[in-house]
Amino acid sequence: MSIFAWCSRRAGGLAMLATVALSYWVISSELEAQRHSFKYQSSDGQGASAYDPRGRGIWVKLFSYYCLLIHFLVFIFPLRSCWAVFTITRSLRKAARSRALRDIKFGHRRRGSSTSLSSSETLTSSKDLSSSSSSEAGDLDTDGFADGDIAPDRVIHAIVIPNYKEETDTLRETLEVLASHPQARNTYDIYLAMEQREHNAEIKATRLTNEFSKKFRSISFTVHPSDIPGELAGKGSNMAWAARKLSEKYTLAQRKDVIVTGIDADSHLSTNYFALVTTMHMAYPETATTTLYSAPIIFDRNAHNVPAIVRVADVLWSAAGMSGLYKGSSIAPPTSVYSVPLELVDRVGGWDCDSEAIGEDLHMYLKCFFALNGNLTTRTVLSPVSQSNVTGGGRGKGIAGIIADVRARYKQALRHMWGALDTGYALRKVVEVWKERKHTSRAFRPLHTSLNDASDNYVPQSQIDGADPEAIPESGIFSDVVTDTLKDLDYERIVILFHRLFEAHFLPVQMTILVIASTLYIWVTEGTADVFGVAWIYGVCNVLRTAGFMEVALYLFLYESFHSICVESREKEMGDAGLLKGMHFSRREVKTNFIDYVMVPLVAPIFGAIPCAQAQICHFWTMDLVYTVSKKVTRRRAKSVTADALV
Repeated sequence: MSIFAWCSRRAGGLAMLATVALSYWVISSELEAQRHSFKYQSSDGQGASAYDPRGRGIWVKLFSYYCLLIHFLVFIFPLRSCWAVFTITRSLRKAARSRALRDIKFGHRRRGSSTSLSSSETLTSSKDLSSSSSSEAGDLDTDGFADGDIAPDRVIHAIVIPNYKEETDTLRETLEVLASHPQARNTYDIYLAMEQREHNAEIKATRLTNEFSKKFRSISFTVHPSDIPGELAGKGSNMAWAARKLSEKYTLAQRKDVIVTGIDADSHLSTNYFALVTTMHMAYPETATTTLYSAPIIFDRNAHNVPAIVRVADVLWSAAGMSGLYKGSSIAPPTSVYSVPLELVDRVGGWDCDSEAIGEDLHMYLKCFFALNGNLTTRTVLSPVSQSNVTGGGRGKGIAGIIADVRARYKQALRHMWGALDTGYALRKVVEVWKERKHTSRAFRPLHTSLNDASDNYVPQSQIDGADPEAIPESGIFSDVVTDTLKDLDYERIVILFHRLFEAHFLPVQMTILVIASTLYIWVTEGTADVFGVAWIYGVCNVLRTAGFMEVALYLFLYESFHSICVESREKEMGDAGLLKGMHFSRREVKTNFIDYVMVPLVAPIFGAIPCAQAQICHFWTMDLVYTVSKKVTRRRAKSVTADALV
């Protein structure tokens, strides 16, 4: 392993140590200067002493301006999240009004159920489809998108549900929600991505596929082998194995209209999610195979049954995911649920399975981003995905129960922060694309035709250069090769991407260190002259820090409307689908909201800085993290527990 590769995998830990070292140097130098009564020699020669111990002026300025930069980044992050949740909520409200008008217009045809609406009725729209719900196009207006598919039999949705030791009830409920969609029978191919390490995984999958065999276009399962070197149990490896298997089922002619969607085992997607993805895929044929679709997530099922600190942690996690989905954003990494065209999956060689890909959503985004030289199109799907809050089963168990829930949420936060490895992956990829910046085309094969290494999908560049790209697919063994033109590197997007990665993987720890260090520095220098001219910086930092807390409060205020409209929309859809009985809905209350606001200062260190620091320190000796599954709220737990016991 090269030094660069070693350092890139530990970039977060190295940055943390560097910041601690800089802080210690500055504060200790100031203490030493005061202890020996040293005075700084100013530029005009005034001063009692010409000695500047250890050249501390340079380090003090570096420390101070870096502190200012970090505080500025902390200031703009919640501001961006506020704008995102505001624009998304406004668009959802418009879409809800449009659906209400359609319900009135077509009410006499519904026969009491939304599922009776025909495809032609759901496609009624007078708006130009060039106005997409796209973060690249900068248009989040969904009035032009209806609750149905265009040419429903043309676009196939390959929906992969990777799971490992998930309860049967959790999977069944997710499948029931998907099966309630009007287009499920014609366009949904469901793949349960199981793990061989799980006891009775095949029995569980077989039971579910038999139960839902007539509800979808097809439903099957894959089992990721446990003996593949370098592949760990978890969502990424199960997703990768399932994608390789499902790739075999689609011909070259079909692939351009097959969209792979990865969801969590507890994700509840609205029928509008797939309708919007289909519509955008059809409306933008020029970018259809180079687009990744992201959706906001919402924890609206059992938030009222978890401690406030866990609830707020998930609300802010949702904010982090939405922060890239605002109007005009060109960088929109997905959170948990996302959709990718199968041809783009082919291009990048599918999902990775090693320890660096534990955050498979962000990792896959980065693979697609760099495979296209930063020219990945990202479109926002304005259909929030319902998720369950993590719980340790502490409901009604007092202090011990609260501790159990907090511990479960901390484990999830550690898994999230383990994704800091993706920063190192991005660093290595940007070097790679820079070296290959002169390549103008690339050829790739279908995912399932590669052998063991995903890179086998690529046809060597030497075989492409100087050849007619149109002739390659017709020549012998290259009959299944697809050739595409590469655009030039998009440097602006690459810079923005690294800014977002810094926010996600560095900022929590850096901010905590610098808040403590700057407070100590101000205390140490209190009553002394501002010889380096940096005192104003700490005044600005105090203002930015205060403004940042106010912005978080504003986000929580704006989130109330977002949460409310999402719950109302999901409740109506579940009622129309006949799934309302036993379904969980978590509403917001004034008393609970007040407690949430109070919990904000505790959430940042407990579920942000501390697990981030732990992950980055651990990376110095291991890349592996044991993947664990947390309990999730379900409708019919008792029934499935009995069935599992019988098995």
